[in-house]
Formats: sequence, C-alpha cells, structure tokens
Amino acid sequence: MKYCFLFFGLTYILNGQNTVQTADQLYATGNYTKAIEAYQAIENDINFDKIAKAYVAIGNYQKGLENYKWAIENNPDDDLLQYDYAKLLTRTKKYKEANKLFNTLVENDSLNPNYHYELGVVLEKQNDSTAINMFMNAFKLDLTHQKTIFKIAKHHLVKRNFKIAQRFIDKGLESYANNIELTSLKAQTYYYQEFYTHSVVWFNKLLELGETSEFIHEKLSLSYAHNSDYEDAIYHRKKALKYNPYDTNAMFVIGGYYEGLSNYEKAEEWITKALKMQDVSLTNEYQRLGTILNRQKKYEEAIKAFQKSLKEDPSNIMTEFFLIRTKDEFYADVDAKISMYEAYLKKHAKTPFVTFAEKRLEELKQEKFLEKE
Repeated sequence: MKYCFLFFGLTYILNGQNTVQTADQLYATGNYTKAIEAYQAIENDINFDKIAKAYVAIGNYQKGLENYKWAIENNPDDDLLQYDYAKLLTRTKKYKEANKLFNTLVENDSLNPNYHYELGVVLEKQNDSTAINMFMNAFKLDLTHQKTIFKIAKHHLVKRNFKIAQRFIDKGLESYANNIELTSLKAQTYYYQEFYTHSVVWFNKLLELGETSEFIHEKLSLSYAHNSDYEDAIYHRKKALKYNPYDTNAMFVIGGYYEGLSNYEKAEEWITKALKMQDVSLTNEYQRLGTILNRQKKYEEAIKAFQKSLKEDPSNIMTEFFLIRTKDEFYADVDAKISMYEAYLKKHAKTPFVTFAEKRLEELKQEKFLEKE
C-alpha cells in the first residue's frame, strides 16, 4: 500500500511537470492562448507571471496587468516581476503608477542603468524636465546603452546644442555603427547646421540600412538642392512625393529644380501640375510660371499666366510689371507699347520698376521718332 501511494504521488508530480513543460513549450512557440489555458489548468501551481507575459504577447494588456499584480502579491520581493509590470504600466499610459514603481526599483538597485532609463521615459511622457537627468544617470552606468544615448542626443538636437548631440551620437555609433536612430540624428544634426554635403552622406546611409520615408527623401532632396545638385534633388523629391502624391508644394519645388537645370519645359509641366491642384491664392505661382514661359519665348502663354496672377491678386505690382515687359516683347505696335508704359507710370509713381519703365518709355519714343525720320 505504501508503494502504491508513492507510485501515484510520483506520477502526479511527473504529470504536473509535463503540464508546465507543455505550457512553456506552447508559449515558446507563440501559441499564447493555448499556453494561457495550459498554465491555468495546472493545479497547486501559480503561474501568474507567465500568464501575464502570454496576455501581453496577444495584446490583452488589461489581463496582463491583472496577472502581474497577482504575481507580485505572491512574490513581493521579485524585482524582475516589478520591472516587467512597471514597463507594462508605461506602455498602457499609467504613468503615475509606473513612476512610483520605477522610483522604488531605483532605490532598491541604483546601479541598474535600465531602471534609470525607464524612469526617464516615464518622466518624459509626463513632460517632466528631469527626465534628462535619469538618462544621464543611465549613461554613466552604461556608456554603450543605445536607447539612453539616443534620448540624450535627441534632447540636445532639439535644444540646438549640435556639438553635444554629435558627441553622444558618435559615442553610440562606436559600439553600434548601424544604429538607425543615431544615424538619423547624425544626418539631421548636419542638416540643421547647413552642412549639406555631410547630411547627404548620412541620409544616404539610412537608405543603405533599408530605411526609407518621406522625411528622408525630402531632406536628401533639399540637401542636394542646396549644393545645386538638382538632378539628385529632383530624384529624391519625386520619391518623397510618392508618400504624399497631392503635395503641391513638392510639385512646385520640383518645377523650381528643373528651372535650375534650365529645363524650362519640365519646369512648366510641374508648376502647371501644382497650380491645377491648388485651391488657394496662386498669384506667386502663376507669376513664376510666366517667367519660365518667358525664358522659352512663349510670350503669349506667359501673358496669360501673368494675367491669371493678377486675377488672383490685383495688387501684385511685380506681376503687373512682368506683364507689361512680356507684352513689350510680344507686340510689335510701338504706339501701343508707349501707351502701356505711360499708363503704368501714371498709376505707379513709386515702385521699384519706375526707373526701368521710364527708361524703356524713352527708348520707345526715340524708336518712334527714328521711324518717322
């Protein structure tokens, strides 16, 4: 009888172990819901921490919080449980509770850099300016802590402390050369200092690392354009436009880059495309289109563009003068030209274009006098 009880007891223990092992295996292979059921089915064994992790894995954070809380009640001295629970509190935006728990963890183990880092994240979410102090504490404890270095570098970039930001970025890249977040910060640091040749190198490195976004292509385009590399600027602005195909400002910028290449037909195409999509005052855009048409000696089309610019804003004196100059080139009737300049000077006694208008009027009158001779 004694041996019989011993046999059944051993069988019960082995079955219990197999059940835990089965549940662990289900969790390890990503079958989280089945793992939860298996953990809950185990008698005389509390697996709240494992159940909590499984619930978090399937996105049921409320159940995850509940099970972490129960696990901590049964294991109040387990810092790892409290750490995981605190991170989930942060993730679910329960910042006040997370703040309190991370402060306790820091008090328990002030040499753990992750405790300082996670507390910094919570303080940052709470718009508490002391967050940077926590990140600095974490950095002093671990000079290779990539997440901490990113937070510190970004803080200084926002504050426009570029040299300090650069120093931390370079420190982080020493231990992880392909850190995408730090590479992005380095590119931005150069860009905002107007070191465009360097920003091109680092934004391109982001592309090499497999990163692509509207922001990267837009900043690359602008960097190339500042160096007058308009072909590359056009290429990347078009890439950026794919993320936002109705961005009329980008279309207008592309037109400007084509103008920089003296490709006026393409410039006309892109600016016209932008104009058709906009529903705001387009006086400046039509004015720009008119000047591009003028460069191609398409005077009749340029006149129409300037007239549209004036229709958008009748007070645009620059467009008004450009219109007169274009008509001057397009029309052959000298008397009509003279009348046009006289009317302009009568209307505008003080504009930056008065001197030129007076000089041109004198030339036309001289031309008419010579024709009579």
